Amino acid sequence: MQRIYPLSHAPMNFYFKQSPDDFVVKEHNLYPFSGEGEHLILYVRKKNMTTWEMLNAFAKYLKINKKELGYAGLKDKHALTYQYISLFAKYEKQLEGFAHPNIKILSKTRHDNKLKIGHLKGNSFFIRFKKVTPLEAKKIKEVVKWIKENGSPNYFGHQRFSDQNIDKAKALIDGKLRLRDKRERTFLLNAYQSKLFNDWLAKRIEFSKLLHAMPLEYLTRHTPFSRAQLQSYQQQSQFFTLLEGDVMMHYPYGKVFELDSLQRFLERDTSPTGALFGKKVTLACKDAREFEKLFETPVPANGARRHAWIFPEIEDYTYKEESEHFELSLNLPKGCYATVVIEMIKNVELM
Repeated sequence: MQRIYPLSHAPMNFYFKQSPDDFVVKEHNLYPFSGEGEHLILYVRKKNMTTWEMLNAFAKYLKINKKELGYAGLKDKHALTYQYISLFAKYEKQLEGFAHPNIKILSKTRHDNKLKIGHLKGNSFFIRFKKVTPLEAKKIKEVVKWIKENGSPNYFGHQRFSDQNIDKAKALIDGKLRLRDKRERTFLLNAYQSKLFNDWLAKRIEFSKLLHAMPLEYLTRHTPFSRAQLQSYQQQSQFFTLLEGDVMMHYPYGKVFELDSLQRFLERDTSPTGALFGKKVTLACKDAREFEKLFETPVPANGARRHAWIFPEIEDYTYKEESEHFELSLNLPKGCYATVVIEMIKNVELM
């Protein structure tokens, strides 16, 4: 299903391409490092490399197994990125001679534990759009203000999967493909979970848009809800409509529970979630279940819930008319994609 975004402005024609000059990512650690312990924490800057490529470079130089290296999150390849990695402190002396054209060690400290995936608070982004006309700059500012006031859908970015991966994952689920590589199998199944989540989220956003744009007669014919239910949902003031039975989660992270308060969502204390279908996943009920069951698939992987709606922290934005550049700085919780925010601004999917 094609992604659907909240706003209906015409697609913008400004130029954006991920590159170290125009896309900068900085990781924020979840907690302060202790300054002591058997693990060495490196704060590293890389460009035009995936996190895996960077880890391979360190492992090759140190002549160690890549599994000895820890990291909190995967960072974009076509960007200038800053992130933390960990390794045993016994390699510190050996690292003094490390040199790589695309990697620079900026600082070192010690910590008690190895970094593990997910051990980060979030990421900050600097993004530059090019060939922005004054008229488009005005439109971008309006969308950015809307996001600042209302939030944004939390789709998975295209980095997460490709059509080829989805086809392979479907064959894997249907028993038509077998894989010995456990890592590749997990990657494909996670990609399929991401696609199902995106399709569900697009359907929920479509419903939220229709709810305030179409007459009740149309809605009663094209949704599974009664006139009374629809009238009740139309009374909600925010864009993303919460449904009875929605599974909520504390924001920006926390435990899941059934919807108990619209006000907590309006105060950004909680946010609705969508299912990453799999083992032991908590499912929605009541009205929310009507949408979720459209996409439910028995994926043979661990299930989870993911925020459907997030609140990007817009730090700054400015238009430089002489160069036709629009620059944007924002913070996102872990696991969220800046490219999705760009898509919402541009109102076009970035492929």
